[in-house]
Amino acid sequence: MRRRGRAWRGVAAAGGLVLLAVCVGIVAIVFQARGLQEAANVAQLVSVLLAIPALTLPLIAWWRRTGHPPRPPASADLARAEDVLTGLVAEQWRTEVVLRSLGDPAPIPVRWRLTDRAELMDHPKLVASGKLSFTGRSDQPADLAKAFRRLRRRRLVITGGPGAGKTTLAVQLLLELADTRASDEPVPVLFPLAAWDAGTYPRLHDWLAARLEQDYPALNAAELGPEVAAALVRRGRVLPVLDGLDELPDAARANVVTALNRSLADRDQMIVTSRTEELGVALKEAGDVLTATAVIAPQALKPQIATEYLQTCLPPRPRHDWSPALKALRRSTAPGLAEVASTPLGLWLIRSVYIIPGADPAPLAGELGGDAPALRAHLLDHLIPALIATRPPSDDPAEHFRPRHRLDTHTTRRYLAYLAYHFHPATTRDLAWWRIAGTTSPRLRLLARVASGVVVGLPVGLVGLLGLELDFKTVPWIAASLFLWSVAGLAIGRTAGSWFQETPGHADLRLRGRIGVLRRAIRASVGTGLMTRPALGALIGIAAWVQIWLAGGPVNERLAAGLTAALTYWLGVGAVQALIQWAEQPTLTAVSTPRSSWRADRTLTLLRSIAGLVLGLVVGFATWLAAVLVTGQGQVDEGVLVSGLGLTAGLALGLVLGRHHAWLACRVVTGALAIRGRLPWRLMSFLDEAHRLGLLRAVGPIYQFRHAELHDHLATAYRRSPSPDDRS
Repeated sequence: MRRRGRAWRGVAAAGGLVLLAVCVGIVAIVFQARGLQEAANVAQLVSVLLAIPALTLPLIAWWRRTGHPPRPPASADLARAEDVLTGLVAEQWRTEVVLRSLGDPAPIPVRWRLTDRAELMDHPKLVASGKLSFTGRSDQPADLAKAFRRLRRRRLVITGGPGAGKTTLAVQLLLELADTRASDEPVPVLFPLAAWDAGTYPRLHDWLAARLEQDYPALNAAELGPEVAAALVRRGRVLPVLDGLDELPDAARANVVTALNRSLADRDQMIVTSRTEELGVALKEAGDVLTATAVIAPQALKPQIATEYLQTCLPPRPRHDWSPALKALRRSTAPGLAEVASTPLGLWLIRSVYIIPGADPAPLAGELGGDAPALRAHLLDHLIPALIATRPPSDDPAEHFRPRHRLDTHTTRRYLAYLAYHFHPATTRDLAWWRIAGTTSPRLRLLARVASGVVVGLPVGLVGLLGLELDFKTVPWIAASLFLWSVAGLAIGRTAGSWFQETPGHADLRLRGRIGVLRRAIRASVGTGLMTRPALGALIGIAAWVQIWLAGGPVNERLAAGLTAALTYWLGVGAVQALIQWAEQPTLTAVSTPRSSWRADRTLTLLRSIAGLVLGLVVGFATWLAAVLVTGQGQVDEGVLVSGLGLTAGLALGLVLGRHHAWLACRVVTGALAIRGRLPWRLMSFLDEAHRLGLLRAVGPIYQFRHAELHDHLATAYRRSPSPDDRS
């Protein structure tokens, strides 16, 4: 929010300077063409109209400061919001569990117990009311949920090494707590902890509220009242499951530990996941443990249990003989295989690369089975082709968990390696599609801004130059056309710089059941428009007045055109703002996924563009028509020219205005990357296919690699690419 405010202040300052330059240029052109007296008249008119924003903006600020604060949500609204959130969370993670095959054929039976490292956990008497005990197995999440509920403050840290099943256990606990949630218990919601910027949100509750509104737009539905997400968090009605403390940058982990202790009240609950070593370093640097929090760790899977699990995954009559590999694992005669199979990640890799494709398991019991790092790298190298080969595409809509198109192994690996490297594991694990533009080089971002300004500003200037075909062969007209092009291009190029930091918006164009929302949006737009739009309308009127003056029109024609342009703009923008506000209002079933957030932001961009085109066309045509009615004369080609100017200017206005340009920025940058072979043209379709294959996992509107080890492996492979061009 602070970055957005700074960006808009910069845009406003640049816009003010551009406007001042335009006005000075107009007066100079008039002085050169018509003399001092006419220039003085124009200067007086311009100064009066420029005074309107100076008077209205302080009134707007005063009106916002003295406006009545929104009423706090009622208890019934909060109870309904809790039920809505519980349903959305449960549905979301049940789908994700199926995509991740966490229960196929059965959950891996990892045993969990309290950590042996006393320095990681608070005093037992603060963690539990009686004797502290916490044991259970991943395939029996009900017992683990009961153990969690017995904790004094219901705070838990799940630790373990890479691939130990920390996130899997967090998801299993989340679903169990959601399914058995009592009315007085909070709603468990998973948040990627690496996304918490403690500098922007010093208090955990503020960040949780912002993430809830982003990940679950249904909480912003009009039926629930204002600021429901913040109220749920403040009143302890949300149980945050904070995944990945270890995924934060090294310098940030200790700060987050301190911020957690400062943010949590006595009644606040939480679940955190972290690798053991990273947690220990963070606690040591913070000089404290997480208050009243139990810390559990997994036991390594014994060879006998790992062997039994792999036997369960095998078909009754496997294509190849698995006896040597299973015997070597059971007897630990292949130490590398035993080490890899001691974690859930290792078992999943063996199953995905060997069992499901029906591959010959002989290498597992051979030389490769004696070297754990080599075996792990071998499995990660063969994971992508194995998943593509064993999950054929399907067009059946009922097949929700099958890819829609067959991906090429080589290009899939190249695209994912590019993303893994540029969303570097040292900084983030979140593949947020709206952040892809920000990961590119400054030179490419500058080129995208310039290209956006030229492409959008060009039609404005070209339509202006069409006046040369209508006998407006004057230096002022050419100067005005170039002015239009420059102003439109500068506005787009300047504001495009902030697009790389914007987050996606929400959009719902379904009219059924939302008529009341549209009526409220219209009323709100009328109320705010009385304060904000006269200033902008006056500027549009100036542009229309100058346009008719450059064409040699009389004073009454200029006046009619200016007033009509200002009035139609004032009314038209009100309708556009009401339409966009209505589209951004979510329903009670709205949940944000990577694909839905992509489509929603694209819809907002197209809606603004189309509305800008229509508004510009209406303003331009109405301006010409008013001039014709006043003077009693006019040419059709002049009307076409004026309408064309309004059309192209409206497009530029529609693209610049609004709060959400993430899709537009992403499309511009990924188009350039697609030309260079870094990413596919249909980026979101590709990411969705990778998710369906099981290479990615979804957490709200972001993707992550299925396992951090896969992320690390692909990033390392990209860095070692033999071609320097591949690493740019």
